[in-house]
Amino acid sequence: MPLDITRRDFLGGTALAIAAGLTPLDQLRAAEGRYYPPVLTGLRGSHPGAFEVAHRLAREGEKFDFAPLPVEEEYDLVVVGGGISGLAAAWFYREAFGDAAKILILENHDDFGGHAKRNEFTVEGHAMLLGYGGSESMEAPKANFSDTVNRLLTQLGVEPSRFDAAYDVNLYGGLGLSQAVFFNRENFGVDKLVAGSPLATGADPTPGVQARTKSIPDFVAEFPLSDDAKKRLTEFFANQKDYLAGKPDEEREAYLAKLSYRDYLRNDAGLGDEAAKFFQQQTQDYFALCSDAVPAAEAMYSGYAGFDGLDMSDEGAEEDEPYIYHFPDGNASIARLLVRSLVPATAKGSTMDDIVLADFDYSKLDQPGQPVRIRLNSTVVGVGADADGKGPVEMGYVEKDKLHHIRAKHCVLACYNMIIPYLMPALPDAQKEALAMSVKAPLVYVNVVIKNWQAFQKLGVQEIYSPTAFFTRVKLDYPVALGGYQNPRSPDEPMILHLVHVPSEPNQGLSDVEQFRLGRAKLLEMTFDDFEKKVVDQLDRMLGAGGFQSSRDIAAITVNRWPHGYAYYFNTLYGDAPDPMPYEVARAKYGNVTIANSDAGWDAFFHEAIDQAWRAVGELKGG
Repeated sequence: MPLDITRRDFLGGTALAIAAGLTPLDQLRAAEGRYYPPVLTGLRGSHPGAFEVAHRLAREGEKFDFAPLPVEEEYDLVVVGGGISGLAAAWFYREAFGDAAKILILENHDDFGGHAKRNEFTVEGHAMLLGYGGSESMEAPKANFSDTVNRLLTQLGVEPSRFDAAYDVNLYGGLGLSQAVFFNRENFGVDKLVAGSPLATGADPTPGVQARTKSIPDFVAEFPLSDDAKKRLTEFFANQKDYLAGKPDEEREAYLAKLSYRDYLRNDAGLGDEAAKFFQQQTQDYFALCSDAVPAAEAMYSGYAGFDGLDMSDEGAEEDEPYIYHFPDGNASIARLLVRSLVPATAKGSTMDDIVLADFDYSKLDQPGQPVRIRLNSTVVGVGADADGKGPVEMGYVEKDKLHHIRAKHCVLACYNMIIPYLMPALPDAQKEALAMSVKAPLVYVNVVIKNWQAFQKLGVQEIYSPTAFFTRVKLDYPVALGGYQNPRSPDEPMILHLVHVPSEPNQGLSDVEQFRLGRAKLLEMTFDDFEKKVVDQLDRMLGAGGFQSSRDIAAITVNRWPHGYAYYFNTLYGDAPDPMPYEVARAKYGNVTIANSDAGWDAFFHEAIDQAWRAVGELKGG
């Protein structure tokens, strides 16, 4: 059952439900005799205890010699990684090789789902709140889903059309809430929240923003900028032009592919440095990069401002689909559906509705005798296979500081692809080099539970963008009611706030990969206390005029930290597309070992993870 959370003192660095010196795994073992990770607060995502063994392998060069150890278990398939791609690979393998196939899924975190993480809260006797800690939504199903993805979701009982009713696009607008912008004093001289935004927000806009009470001139007039910058922004938003007039149509896309969105705004659109600063972090939560490192072409095709006059930004059906395909816990429900299908003893039910509140029994994940077993807190440290595929796959993994040796006929590596060269040093050098190029983007999703959201109602806001603050996005949770779960509807009820932080180093001439690596180092150095202080500081300054007080109003904080977050994608600012693409070289089959995960397609979406799982299993089936 979810923990019953009461008021705690956050200002002293006292993390809710976090015992000093205990890892999340220790807490679970100590709490009421029940292992149930979704209720843990504090530092989650890539949590303490999940990554240290992998760092010993990859960072410190430690050798884990499992070959002399006796083989403890043998399987038809071992999947490395219990995220959506790994779970889907197990599902497809069972379909291809039969229900009797013996499958083991090894996952280094204390929960399954990978980035599809579920956060549960119960606050002072109120009904449970569900939040997402990573992979949040199904992106444009009609445009993006392959036949394979649609077939799997149908088998799992998922009907995207159900969200037409489950997602309440009228709730926040009906309460008079709009989007807003927060300018912080460190970069703009004053803390100022400007509500009533009439502006398009770029990729993945939140539906239901009807309360647009200000005109563009009135909205921009409140910005703490010079009169010249406000004049430029007003003209830009009100009357976008063809900023590439005179440039031949056949040259435009190539030009925009090699030009940053920031430089396009500063120079081609004539905004200059000060006005262009408004857009600095607008691309962050979608691309994990600020506007200086995002190609203008990508910004154009993703719906960001400044391209309407060019008449070349329409990519098709994807832009016409609303961003509503969201379970209350994000794509964690997809992971739970896969787990329930693979290991039926974990939970009752059979539909996308009943999965939302299904009571999962984690003790059933790894039981002797069942065809599919899911073993958490287990880090794979070595994979050995014959290149010709004639022999079995030998694997070593660490659980509870003990090294184990297992064997399988087949293996799917559905883990972060950049760790694979360390797991399989026998791979060809070209493949290892290609795998190492899959540098994932760091990001943080913080769920903050507040006792009520009256301050948002008083301020008239539902989502707040900040051009330069620590959290680039702060928003009320998606209004989804499904399967007996009811989202908060009254400002008097508790609410989950979703905060997004991406550690970037903008405007310093650094490449995307350089920024990702620096950002990852920053995240790994930050403690829960560090994040907590950032949460308290920004929310108090942002919402204080509406009566918000973090010391009184915050009930819980869960920090979903992902030093290895979004899959890498090719960035045209930093080179020309090679042929073949590195991910094609990286994911090559080696003997009886295949490679999955969204990394294998350089596309950070859950549907890509499923498609790559299908390809990986197909390679095994084909021999």
